[in-house]
Amino acid sequence: MAEERPSAAATASASSGIGIGDGGGRLLRRSSGSRGSRRLPLPDFLQSVNLKYVKLGYHYLVTHLITLTLVPLMLGVAIEVGRLGPEDIHQLWIHLKFNLVSVMTCSALLVFAATVYFMSRPRSVFLVDYACHKPSPNIRVPFASFMEHSKLSGSFDDKSLEFQRRILERSGLGEQTALPPAMHYLPPRPSMDAARQEAETVMFSALDELFHKTGVKPKDVGILVVNCSLFNPTPSLSAMIVNKYKMRGNIRSYNLGGMGCSAGVIAIDLAKDMLQVHGNDYAIVVSTENITQNWYFGNRRSMLIPNCLFRVGGAAMLLSNRRSDRRRAKYELLHTVRTHKGADDKSFRCVYQEEDENSKMGVSLSKDLMAIAGQALKTNITTMGPLVLPLSEQIIFFSFLVARKVFKRAVKPYIPDFRLAFHHFCIHAGGRAVIDELEKNLQLTAEHVEASRMTLYRFGNTSSSSIWYELAYIEAKGRMRKGNRVWQIAFGSGFKCNSAVWRALRTIKASEKGPWADCIDQFPVAIPEVYDFS
Repeated sequence: MAEERPSAAATASASSGIGIGDGGGRLLRRSSGSRGSRRLPLPDFLQSVNLKYVKLGYHYLVTHLITLTLVPLMLGVAIEVGRLGPEDIHQLWIHLKFNLVSVMTCSALLVFAATVYFMSRPRSVFLVDYACHKPSPNIRVPFASFMEHSKLSGSFDDKSLEFQRRILERSGLGEQTALPPAMHYLPPRPSMDAARQEAETVMFSALDELFHKTGVKPKDVGILVVNCSLFNPTPSLSAMIVNKYKMRGNIRSYNLGGMGCSAGVIAIDLAKDMLQVHGNDYAIVVSTENITQNWYFGNRRSMLIPNCLFRVGGAAMLLSNRRSDRRRAKYELLHTVRTHKGADDKSFRCVYQEEDENSKMGVSLSKDLMAIAGQALKTNITTMGPLVLPLSEQIIFFSFLVARKVFKRAVKPYIPDFRLAFHHFCIHAGGRAVIDELEKNLQLTAEHVEASRMTLYRFGNTSSSSIWYELAYIEAKGRMRKGNRVWQIAFGSGFKCNSAVWRALRTIKASEKGPWADCIDQFPVAIPEVYDFS
């Protein structure tokens, strides 16, 4: 009943960068060496604002300037025309009837304006539906079983076993999370064949449900994007899906590897860009991680945390740019904002897959992980602010910014209230500490982070798919109303912080077959600071 080795955990680890600093982040700091060292908290990123990222956000906003200027202009013309009486319209017709130049000029201007508007306007991208894999009950991993298998495997010394126990106690995970079948043997049996079976079970179950729910046939799909960080076989995972469902020969398929837990948002962004180019098409995104061949069997503490946090999970999403799908789609994609800190060496190496001193492969987590994650998040939300904040908040924020940057006034930076921009928050369930810090720094309520906490508790850190289990939780609770805006945010190795913003197109009812269908009434549950499973 072993756990994922750092390979898969690496990816997950990387991605869960902040996430992995979770309960483990605390322990990692305390036991890795220096006496009296303490875990560095997530920086108070809301207390400083970098002007260049604000400018980047406004740059995104200005790209839609034509729309913002033409719509009011057309509205003004319509109002003026509405004020004309029958006599005025008759006089205008007589004037235009005998003035060919005016008619041709007006017509040309209208055609030009309409052409520019429709050609510059991006296609709307809709999330028709999605499905999450629900692991079988027979591969669940209670804490006591996890510790027993770890001990009997013979891979860990006493100090490492105690370290893992302390991580589990503070992790925020519950007793129903799952590991792949290969890790339940003694000794564990990781192999390429077992890893393929894990990938097929997770991906195909989610896709089967997705095709059933939407009624879309596999051959109707023109774009396929799969992300899995640490398991990249040949043929690829995307090829496995094409083969299984006999998809068409000209499908545009992509396989994203090594991008950590934030790769789910990257995959959505890639699918969105492809749907801007190819009209009247469907795109499927599959987000997963593979544990079987990515389990750490050594004793370096900075590499043991992923074993305790990462669990089996995956999700499949169907996107469409067809206008006819708007009526049945659940959400419309409004924005994707990607932040990459890889140019900085510390950020690049803070989650790093490598071999330990005994040539055991794993993912090493830097002690600076939380601080680096906080900087990436600060950059991301500063860029996104101008795109999502209501006008009142933007005016106040911009006024304070001008006072500080232009007039050099010693005024405290104004921190916008992101609760005014979003109704729901899906924070990657990478670890307990990160959820705690984001709740505090973004001034969120317990209900705002409930989906993230309960997902971590029920399913564990499922890497890039965790934000979809969280969205499913919100829907299962009956909280998603038409017009609600959702912020999905994830972190990954590199180091990256990526966001996706969705708007609900209708009030969404709980799914009868969702991952929470048989247990939603049991949640939320109280999660103790330290879970005693002895």
